[in-house]
Amino acid sequence: MLYKNLSSDRNEYEECFNELFTPLCLFAYSYVRDGQLSKDIVQDVFMVIWKKKIFLKPEVVLKSYLYTSVKNKSLDYLKSKYHKTNCKLVNGNLEALGTNDFFLREMVVSEVSEIVRSAVKTLPPKCKKVIELSLGELSNKAIAEELSISLNTVKTQKRLAYKKLRPLLKEHFIFILPFL
Repeated sequence: MLYKNLSSDRNEYEECFNELFTPLCLFAYSYVRDGQLSKDIVQDVFMVIWKKKIFLKPEVVLKSYLYTSVKNKSLDYLKSKYHKTNCKLVNGNLEALGTNDFFLREMVVSEVSEIVRSAVKTLPPKCKKVIELSLGELSNKAIAEELSISLNTVKTQKRLAYKKLRPLLKEHFIFILPFL
């Protein structure tokens, strides 16, 4: 989606926020490892755009701008006095988090996670629950126990889910493959 006038068009701003909030939170989480803090960082970035009426040049891609802003805000937090006193972060780790390789990898992971999450939302409730638990790294046996269903039912639900997800994720396969 291309956004032209994000700072003055409320509908476009809300659409962008709704589309990118979750992936940006996942991205921020890869830096700060705190769910609520990740949400706060992303909300702060969106608030700055709205309050300061930031207009991007046509050649600037909004998504890249937002990911870079979230990355910088996350690194600022990690460098902050508050974080250093609470987490004892080693400087080498902070430098590694600031590299372009880490940034790009985490951006792709965030995008892939959102693509998969959106596809999983389209599944029937039983398949959806089994796949969500499976993505949560539970074994088939643990899923069966959690849902009080047989092991064969878990396998069948996973097979049905994969059959339904395959066409939805086919065009994204090249990006998803490294994470399987």
